Amino acid sequence: MTTAARKIRLVMELRRSGINDTHVLSAIERIPREAFVPEAFQDQAYENRALPIGFGQTLSQPGVVAAMTQALKTDRRLKVLEIGTGSGYQGAILSRLCRRLYTIERYRDLGREAEARFYDLRLHNITTRIGDGYKGWPEQAPFSRIIVTAAALEVPGTLVDQLSPGGILIVPIGQTGREQALLRLTRDEYGQIHEERLGGVRFVPMVAGLPATAEASQAPRRARA
Repeated sequence: MTTAARKIRLVMELRRSGINDTHVLSAIERIPREAFVPEAFQDQAYENRALPIGFGQTLSQPGVVAAMTQALKTDRRLKVLEIGTGSGYQGAILSRLCRRLYTIERYRDLGREAEARFYDLRLHNITTRIGDGYKGWPEQAPFSRIIVTAAALEVPGTLVDQLSPGGILIVPIGQTGREQALLRLTRDEYGQIHEERLGGVRFVPMVAGLPATAEASQAPRRARA
């Protein structure tokens, strides 16, 4: 089966699973997932499964990426914060759906590799940073949308504080090794937070702080034009 046929099969599977936002499906069609998959797993690039990317991290399965992106309800006018750049795949999808994406990764090597992929794919509306996701990005706050691609034990208050009125935060909550709750938090015009449970997921843990090798490199970097 060709890469194009595998991609079509995946998109049809996502449709059957309830992904009906045509903008999300179009973004998934346009972004080559194989560019974010390690060489050893290229034959699985369009399977609906998570894949390892090193440092104990994973590339989320396309179904989860699609569901979280659809739940985020973003559009081309909005500024989005992503916590956990990883391979860059989720960020690449979001870049097709928002005005500007700010993305934070705690592992320098992963962050730099993702940045190189963004450049190769000419995704120039993304700014990357090596940093502690729990702190968010206060210099750029508030954000219309925030998405967290690792599981916290409780909702990070700092991220909630960086959400603009009408803003949405998507975050998995729960312990590693168990099913976690995917939550959508919405800040209304009065500042009140409304919480919805969207289903069960399994993510790697969200870890505070930085690995020792990353502490010296936290400057934000914009995808090169």
